[in-house]
Amino acid sequence: MPSNDLRARHRAACAAAPSYPEVGATRSAAPPAGYARLRRRVHLGHGPAVLERAGAYVLGWGVQLGSGFAIHPAPGRILPGDTVLLRLALPGLRLPRLVIPCRVVWTVEEPDRIGFAYGTLPGHPERGEESFVVSRDADGEVWFEITAFFRLATWYARLGRPVALLLQHLAVERYLRVVARAAARTGSGRPA
Repeated sequence: MPSNDLRARHRAACAAAPSYPEVGATRSAAPPAGYARLRRRVHLGHGPAVLERAGAYVLGWGVQLGSGFAIHPAPGRILPGDTVLLRLALPGLRLPRLVIPCRVVWTVEEPDRIGFAYGTLPGHPERGEESFVVSRDADGEVWFEITAFFRLATWYARLGRPVALLLQHLAVERYLRVVARAAARTGSGRPA
């Protein structure tokens, strides 16, 4: 996709309001009614070093970049209000990349909890929100959890509902794997 087109689409996304009214709802334990829900987590290890390593990965867009997404504009550390275009080329298909507009709706950086959530903007194939949070429990065990609520929004997602849901499931499983792999690395880049 030409860079001028990406810049124009990014400007439009920055000017748009979220495509759902329950902005920030992934912070609460109970997702809003009327949406499909998703909650998955993976154990990452034990201790503050694992929490810090995984948290830095998550707040550096590592989940998305490690899962094959490109991000426009070039990502830095995640901040509330950031608007990005996630881009994905589906393997084996000669279609243009999907361009998925999202806005960071909250971040958290606490001693035992690090992460963020982004919400959908017009043009996203879904309506809703997804959070990516690394946390350490009272026993020192570190977990990565993805929480989402969503509805299929575009005609192609609704038409291909089984495929859209399968792709979402595969993406979530990949997210869990890439964060687990990043958490297992030492400062040298080698597994711990």
